[in-house]
Amino acid sequence: MSVSPSADAARAAEILAQLSAPQRLAAFAELVKRGKEGATLAELAYALDVPVQQAGEACARLTGAGLATGTGNGVYRADLDAVRQAVRAVDRMQPITPLLAEYPNLKGFFAHGRLTALPPTLSDRYQQIGELFARFLALDGLHTEDEINRRLTAVTDDVAGVRRMLVETGWLERDRAGTTYGPGRPLSQPAR
Repeated sequence: MSVSPSADAARAAEILAQLSAPQRLAAFAELVKRGKEGATLAELAYALDVPVQQAGEACARLTGAGLATGTGNGVYRADLDAVRQAVRAVDRMQPITPLLAEYPNLKGFFAHGRLTALPPTLSDRYQQIGELFARFLALDGLHTEDEINRRLTAVTDDVAGVRRMLVETGWLERDRAGTTYGPGRPLSQPAR
């Protein structure tokens, strides 16, 4: 049975909300640190320097959210699978993810839907990443530099570097004043 994107997003939001409380985050981190051995409420309270009742409340919330296992005064253990699923859900919601699936050899340049590095300028991948970003921008006319920057900000911190790469690879054309941009060449259908 497939889970809808909105259900994935809601689940990821719940996980993040549970971990946004400092005491629950500290409890979760301590349980992660202890690994398979886990911790009793007393051990967790001692490690966090809080009363046992507060450690119990944190563990109850973590357990309810699926972030930990255990009950009562038993041993609690972190369940990292819930966090992994939330991270995958957030990754799937990133705007470039559907396009990136068509360029599996470029995935190493991205982390969580954001560009982390550009390939070497003389490589085939440099041209491919240009094509990927041209598809992402999906330009259908002329656009201001601000518009291009706003769109690129969704997937990269190096907006100027990516814009420059798009011009260098011919996927984006810039007017002489450097203020207006348009598509540089037609996009072919991606290989599947």
